[in-house]
Amino acid sequence: MAKMTIGFGVLLILVAVIGFVSTGSTHPTALIPAIFGVLFIIFGLFANTPDAKKRMLWMHISVTVGLLGFLSTIMADVQAIKMSHGAVYPHPAAVLEKAAMSLICLIYVLFCIRSFINARVRGA
Repeated sequence: MAKMTIGFGVLLILVAVIGFVSTGSTHPTALIPAIFGVLFIIFGLFANTPDAKKRMLWMHISVTVGLLGFLSTIMADVQAIKMSHGAVYPHPAAVLEKAAMSLICLIYVLFCIRSFINARVRGA
């Protein structure tokens, strides 16, 4: 899970860089997914330890940040769906970037939940 967390962090950083460049490198808020990505990388590095208690702590912190990332951008998913049906927004690139972040965070959280359940079953 630690390596997967790092992978999702890199993915979020890529989304941020692509979003920043696609907006003409003028909107620094396009780099917000990179903040989440850096946090994921840090948490993944800390979770990459043989100590099960520390690994569990860092993975729970990481999934909490992922859940906050998803919940804070979930409205962009609705806006992206509306855009696909013809709605117009002043900053469509921002909507798509937030929607991408939302989906990446959701997938990450679902993977973590599955892993936590599997760990619980193996430990029982």
